[in-house]
Amino acid sequence: MDEEQARRIGERLRSARRQRGMSLRNLAGLAGVSVGYLSMVENGRRLLDRASHISAFAEALHIAPSELTGQPFAPADLHTSAAHEAIPALRLALMGLTMTTPPDRRPPQAPPVVLAERVETANRLYHAAEYGTLAAGLPALLADLHAAAEAADGPARRELLKLLADAYHPACTLLLKNLGYTDLAFIAVTRAAEAIAELDDPVYWALSGFFHTHVLMSAGSPTQALAQATAAADTLEVNLTSPDAHALLGELHLISATSLTQDRERPGNTRADEVRGHLVEAASLASRTGETRAWHLNFGPTNVGIHQVSLNTDLGLHGEAVTAGVGVHPEALAEAPGRQAAFHADLGRSLAQLRGREAEAVAALLSAEQIAPQRIHANAPVRNTVEFLTDRQLPAHAARDLRGLAHRMGLPL
Repeated sequence: MDEEQARRIGERLRSARRQRGMSLRNLAGLAGVSVGYLSMVENGRRLLDRASHISAFAEALHIAPSELTGQPFAPADLHTSAAHEAIPALRLALMGLTMTTPPDRRPPQAPPVVLAERVETANRLYHAAEYGTLAAGLPALLADLHAAAEAADGPARRELLKLLADAYHPACTLLLKNLGYTDLAFIAVTRAAEAIAELDDPVYWALSGFFHTHVLMSAGSPTQALAQATAAADTLEVNLTSPDAHALLGELHLISATSLTQDRERPGNTRADEVRGHLVEAASLASRTGETRAWHLNFGPTNVGIHQVSLNTDLGLHGEAVTAGVGVHPEALAEAPGRQAAFHADLGRSLAQLRGREAEAVAALLSAEQIAPQRIHANAPVRNTVEFLTDRQLPAHAARDLRGLAHRMGLPL
């Protein structure tokens, strides 16, 4: 054993533990080792040379393994990896499932209410950013829904077509968009549109437009996205037949505003004015609907407040974004950790651009990661912000936290 190496690693481990205010017993328990072993490592009498122990200590302390070893250490996000590993099966399912091709499986024996519960669970997993579990279960769910719809007729078939739209939209489309599979997200919204066409319902047509807008933005076409959202909103304006329709119109105003922030061909002042106009409309609708879960979404005053932060951030109005965040309580969306994480992530992105507030930015990004790690680790703007902050002068504790976050995101240190 290299005694000098063991001593340095032990000192780093003790320093990190004390900085976190943790006792030997607490850290040992979190890392799954004995107090005696931890004490020997900290005192340089044992060399910390097992990858599993290094990872366990780093995870418990929320730091990068290199903080202990002095060397880079390959990150491993098993949950995010599981999501990507499930994509080939989901891709085959999306390619093979259409409304014109007979399903290759028998209808499920379970009643429609059980299928509805499975769709509800899938959307809950999406909003909780539990992408690995969701991606693994979607192929079977979609196949069962197609088989059930094919075997049904009349009102029963209409209800199953609506369930198909509910499964394809937030659960499948937004999952694939967030993971970076824009082409597959397009197939998902196309499959949903096939089911919705048979419904011949203008509100569902507008819903389809809303999710198409998400995919077009992800594909880098904000102009087409805005046109799609505008057409959907125009249709919905004359078909506001229920509170759910008002909530969807509010979501369309929010997605229209988001499309505008990405349209670099519009002058900056024009974009900002149009974004504010959509926010005003959304806020007015939210005051009427209150907090809702319509369409497996989260429209209401809280989500409008979260968008005020994200939209100002995307417009480069970072001071206004931070100010807009005051008084927003994302925890009100208890069933949507992903939206909570988005608030803290966008707040962190803006704080990172304000001199002297970089440490607050790191804290906000860590809060986002703690709430929904899979969503944050896959988020390109957050990754860019972390890389930006690594070049800034930070207090020692913030720099250490940032290196830990960068490691968990798989960013080079």
